[in-house]
Amino acid sequence: MSPQDFYLALIVAFVAGWVKGMVGFAMPMVLVSGLSMMLPPNLALAGLILPTLVTNGVQALREGVPAAVASVRKFRIFLGVGLVCLLASAQLINVLSPKAFLLTLGVPVSFFALVQLLGLRLTLQAPSARVEAVVGAIAGAVGGISGVWGPPTVAYLTALNTPKKDQMRVQGAIYGLGAVALVVAHVGSGVLRPQTAMFSALLVLPALLGMRGGLYLQDRIDQAQFRKLTLLVLLIAGLNLLRRGVMG
Repeated sequence: MSPQDFYLALIVAFVAGWVKGMVGFAMPMVLVSGLSMMLPPNLALAGLILPTLVTNGVQALREGVPAAVASVRKFRIFLGVGLVCLLASAQLINVLSPKAFLLTLGVPVSFFALVQLLGLRLTLQAPSARVEAVVGAIAGAVGGISGVWGPPTVAYLTALNTPKKDQMRVQGAIYGLGAVALVVAHVGSGVLRPQTAMFSALLVLPALLGMRGGLYLQDRIDQAQFRKLTLLVLLIAGLNLLRRGVMG
């Protein structure tokens, strides 16, 4: 890695942290997309792991341990199913092309975000164990392959019309446990090893600095603005998944 590529990676991590602070997700998407422009895919995937783990821990625990534990209990079906699927799919990273997974996820995520931004509200009146299990399975399967599991999670939370603070905390708890699973899975797959772990660790500080700035702004917007901003980032995420699915 050249010095120029390394400095660009630090900038990408800062921007990813800023976006995450604003809407609670999209760090893996920004990191893997930005890093992949200059680094091999496996190194880009390794780079996002530790910043994702640390920032999600900060996000989940921002309102204290009891609140984070309550979020985990509330979405235990999502987490359990997603964990199994993430661990399984991560072992297939060197066998399966992620393109089909990304296309399959990108179409419904983009559609969901677009119709909501246009004013059509697609909502769930109450949490559904069946829907939660299906979304968890999709998020886990795609997350193990690509390191990106936020879009289906956010789509589900948005459909439930989850309040801003609750959504931020729930996302942190879900993604934090998912990030722990991602570490375990990719130690096993060989993506995360001493050399790549060092690179990933160096991206933690700029990611945290960016997140701090994003949280400052997020605290100052209301629920309606937060929802629109979340849907806009979700639409960008969905279109990016489609781009990666088509172009690689």
